[in-house]
Amino acid sequence: MASDYRVYSDLAGWWPLISPPEEYTGEAAQLADLFRAAEIPVREVLDLGSGGGGVAVHLKDRLAMTLVDLSDEMLDVSRRLNPECEHVRGDMRTIRLGRTFDAVLVHDAIDYMTTEDDLRQVIETVFVHCRPGGLAVFVPDHVADTFRPFTGGGGGSDASGRQASFTEWTWDPDPADDWIQAEYEFVLRSADATVQVVQETHRLGAFSRATWLRLLGDAGFGTVTAEAAPAGVRGSLFVARRGGEPGQPAQGPTPPMRSME
Repeated sequence: MASDYRVYSDLAGWWPLISPPEEYTGEAAQLADLFRAAEIPVREVLDLGSGGGGVAVHLKDRLAMTLVDLSDEMLDVSRRLNPECEHVRGDMRTIRLGRTFDAVLVHDAIDYMTTEDDLRQVIETVFVHCRPGGLAVFVPDHVADTFRPFTGGGGGSDASGRQASFTEWTWDPDPADDWIQAEYEFVLRSADATVQVVQETHRLGAFSRATWLRLLGDAGFGTVTAEAAPAGVRGSLFVARRGGEPGQPAQGPTPPMRSME
């Protein structure tokens, strides 16, 4: 799981420099447009795998965000950035909050689901937290149909003099399975000029669009679309609507589902 990696545990305090909140501005704007265009008014949003809160910080002014993450350390980072939001520690596969939301968002934390059973559990979690007529949005970085090896990097600095940078190489050791591998190198420079270099290998899921659509339909979502993610957002976008109208029983799967290129 993601919380097993150092970047999300003992190194989480570096996260705002490794992945600065301003880098999420474009993605958050696209998500805000999507929520505004929903068939029902979207006000209450559950964010599963919210991490350091970089997406939520751009949405919280117009939406009531409930943020769930498995890592206590990442939740601490997000609480400092988003003190107005409700934060809950939990596993996106099994958490049950006992209430529903106008929309449920799962962005790139879904990549840490590396088996079909993991992915199915997350989709079921989303379904039970999505009100009838509500929206479910998944933004995986990697989909098997369109995966290509990737190299990149980034980073930032803060007023104290700390600096962080990273490089990433993502590749697929075996195209026949449902996971890929990302090699990371983090260079972390403290305010006193002490430098540490941390290397980590992350295993990430990369499922086919057909698998995504099948599991979303099996969970009970009535209308599902799959399309390329918006400009500036890596990966794909799966948008599902739970059947039924607000205040009425939810419907089961309503075929057909469609895949949009």
